[in-house]
Amino acid sequence: MIAALRSALFALLFYLGTLAYVLVVFAVSPFSTRAVRAVVRGWSNYHHFLVRHVLGIRMRFEGSIPPGPYLIAIKHQAMVETIEALRLADTPVVVMKRELTRIPLFGWVTRRYGVIGVDREAGARALREMLAAGKAAVAAGRPVVIFPEGTRTPVGQQPELRAGFAGLYRALGLPGIPVAVDSGKIWPRSFTKRSGTIRFKVGDVIEPGLKRDAIEARVHAAINVLETSPA
Repeated sequence: MIAALRSALFALLFYLGTLAYVLVVFAVSPFSTRAVRAVVRGWSNYHHFLVRHVLGIRMRFEGSIPPGPYLIAIKHQAMVETIEALRLADTPVVVMKRELTRIPLFGWVTRRYGVIGVDREAGARALREMLAAGKAAVAAGRPVVIFPEGTRTPVGQQPELRAGFAGLYRALGLPGIPVAVDSGKIWPRSFTKRSGTIRFKVGDVIEPGLKRDAIEARVHAAINVLETSPA
């Protein structure tokens, strides 16, 4: 019962707060791109605060993302890491499904901040668009965040990485940084979230230029290390 009440309060405060942050982005957008990014960062900090103090979920970070442009590959088990990713690195460009960039108001903010919207049904065209957007992000000196499994995966599952990850890695020529997350154990797809601790484990930097099999094997192992690792 307590977990359900906490989850309801979190949802109320988060979505009302998100609307407020969206309106602030609309207000500052004509004047400064830097201000837009600062507001989005503030929104991610607000989400982090609610997760900690309303849901009672702590986040434990093992390692950190160094400054500079990297291709950051994150395990995806829940919504929480998609927003927390904005705090892991300095103004990262996030690869996300295109549907999210078309949500009224919110979608405009994602495009103004800078994301890479991927149409999963577009095949080769989607890959070309993703590579072009990724190169623009690198030219601006921003890291790129990708969830290489492509969608949320249940606890214990370790699907193969989507082909887009290796394509982006080769095209951008960036070092890769894998990040393991175990959020699914307390943040299920259902409405009620449980209190506890979510671990983020930042892996070693992987040099650019590896062949597809090599980079996928190293990233796959690194983002799934918490699947068998004790808390």
